Amino acid sequence: MPIQFDAEQRVFHLQSANSSYVLQIVKGEFVTHLYWGKKIKFYRDSSPLAFVGRAFAPNAEPKEHNISLDTLPQEYPGFGTGDFGAPAYQVGQEDGSTVTDLRYVSHKIYAGKPALPGLPATYAESDSEADTLELLLEDQLTGLQATLLYTVYNTQGVMTRSVRLENHGQQNLKLLRALSASVDFRDDEYDMLTFYGAHLKERNIARRPLVPGIQAAESRRGASSPQQNPFLALLRKDTNEDAGEVYAFNLVYSGNFIAQAEVQQFQTTRVSIGINPFDFSWLLEPGASFQTPEVVMVYASEGLGEMSRILNKLYQSRLVRGKHRDAVRPILINNWEATYFDFDADKITAIASAGHELGMELFVLDDGWFGRRDDDHSSLGDWVTDLRKLPEGLDGLARRITDMGMQFGLWFEPEMVSPDSDLYRSHPDWCIHVPGRARSESRNQLVLDLSRPEVCNYIIQAVGSILDSAPISYVKWDMNRHMSEVGSAGLPPERQRETAHRYMLGLYRVMEELTSAFPDVLFESCSSGGGRYDPGMLYYMPQTWMSDNTDAISRLKIQYGNSLMYPAVTMGSHVSTVPNHQVKRITSLDIRGHVAMSGNFGYELDLTKLTEEEKQTVKAQVALYKEVRELIQFGTFYRILNPFEGNEAAWTFVSEQQDEAVLAFFRVLSQPNERVQILRTKGLNPNYLYRHLETGRVYGGDELMYNGITLPRLEGDFVSLFWRFEKAGEQ
Repeated sequence: MPIQFDAEQRVFHLQSANSSYVLQIVKGEFVTHLYWGKKIKFYRDSSPLAFVGRAFAPNAEPKEHNISLDTLPQEYPGFGTGDFGAPAYQVGQEDGSTVTDLRYVSHKIYAGKPALPGLPATYAESDSEADTLELLLEDQLTGLQATLLYTVYNTQGVMTRSVRLENHGQQNLKLLRALSASVDFRDDEYDMLTFYGAHLKERNIARRPLVPGIQAAESRRGASSPQQNPFLALLRKDTNEDAGEVYAFNLVYSGNFIAQAEVQQFQTTRVSIGINPFDFSWLLEPGASFQTPEVVMVYASEGLGEMSRILNKLYQSRLVRGKHRDAVRPILINNWEATYFDFDADKITAIASAGHELGMELFVLDDGWFGRRDDDHSSLGDWVTDLRKLPEGLDGLARRITDMGMQFGLWFEPEMVSPDSDLYRSHPDWCIHVPGRARSESRNQLVLDLSRPEVCNYIIQAVGSILDSAPISYVKWDMNRHMSEVGSAGLPPERQRETAHRYMLGLYRVMEELTSAFPDVLFESCSSGGGRYDPGMLYYMPQTWMSDNTDAISRLKIQYGNSLMYPAVTMGSHVSTVPNHQVKRITSLDIRGHVAMSGNFGYELDLTKLTEEEKQTVKAQVALYKEVRELIQFGTFYRILNPFEGNEAAWTFVSEQQDEAVLAFFRVLSQPNERVQILRTKGLNPNYLYRHLETGRVYGGDELMYNGITLPRLEGDFVSLFWRFEKAGEQ
């Protein structure tokens, strides 16, 4: 049984495929943390809590327990009864106080994994895949109950946590803080890993030693954001890609979040993660409940590489859903950087026709097809085809393209409204705003108020109507600004600080209804690129446009950073023109192709302007990707050289059977008198022989991993290799 309960010691031992998590009910009331780490068969009280007296540490009631909550490692700590660390929850009461004291009441253990109402979450396809522990805690004075949910996967190294808060009292309560998980570590000898960035330079890696006090990653933008990602990991000081302990936390949520580590006075560390309490509250009336988002927690003893492979496998197989989860993704051509807003049906048809001739499978019509959208100043919200550009309508254009044998896809930005639009003129109160305050615009647009059911219903109807009107098999769902003047005309004053979270609940409802109504449509999420690349979005949309920066050299870091959490099949990656439109860099088609082929492959340029030589290169790239895409999209990914640490990057994809591999190498700048480069690959079977398809040479898997393979001398800047290996026997 993955969850063991010792009734005498009141100890719960949760076992995933590779880890153990141990907690104990102390003195019959206090839920305490004992251990999280490498899997052990049985916990025999090897690390009992030491109730050491500390000066000025208040004793919890009743005093004879001789327990101070300021030193007790807790599973869901509060504030006001002696714990001075960062609380996981805080509740305002009608008398103005914020003191609560949750104590253990009961528990239950059962097979399977419950869904979280209205929220995305990982799932189990059968009850045999996972087991769940629910701990019920209660504050006797207010009647507040908290159910702590823990699920462990039996064959994956994953545990998930969330909390359900319920008001069983007689007074209104106001949640001021409702985090999803808190873990108290007994020391502070860690580095903290988070991700930072901005539009066009998402997912940079930040690693720094823990210091006393709070260090955090967070978003207050109404989206998970390109600036931070809802992820935090603690790493032992000697941890690297292939060795060392990692404790990782990833929030399955797409809105405001906080992920923080607090080093406390006695050199202990508290990690907490969940909805950002900044500008948040939630009125919890008697009988009402509030569900926090899920946290995915991973322990790895073999470095960041093992952590990533655990997360990648979980997200690909038990977060992404629907028919596209296990299906290879089509190679697409998107017209955005080819035409921007300046196109007509004939221009689009010509680009699609050129793509079809080169072997591409999907054409995607980007922004500018609706309303009177000749630039970014108008028409968002008016999801009606612009017949000036497309006189045959969307259906006519789509059928031109599908008659070629290609699929047809379409760009939307459903969450936004232009002040210059029929929708805004009809419903100026439908945007997020504060009465009497100016409405800040970004990209000449405002955010629709998805906390309001009528706004959600409009989006469902408008987008659904378009999807019903033509043979559309793909949707790129964009979101190009963050929230300001956060308020809702649909909420009373006491609920205004619920707006941002209610927006996310509304968005998730919209996505659930549309993806369920159109199960054959492949949805891709986008937020000015990777501004909302998070597990919450992947639950509804199985791939993400990683960045609006399509420069191959910039993408080395963007793709490397994303790979720490998210599988390659979720990463939209395109070849664009040169000079690149974002950084003006000129690179070869080879390296642009090799970088893009390391993810979910496509093109974003005017194919009608390619030379004959360029067409042949593109045609060869498309043909090659079709041969290896199942391996790249669903194989196991190993990082080899880190572009954040040097002039080179390298990674490899290995099939589940270890009988096939792709090795990619990239060098940014040429250097004089460079050393001979020997590259050691990873993930192969040491007992297999592998044929290098580019040379015909045969090597042992052990030889390729331990000794490595010598790379040819490469001349010039921005160069790459993309090598294939196939099993040639056993040794």
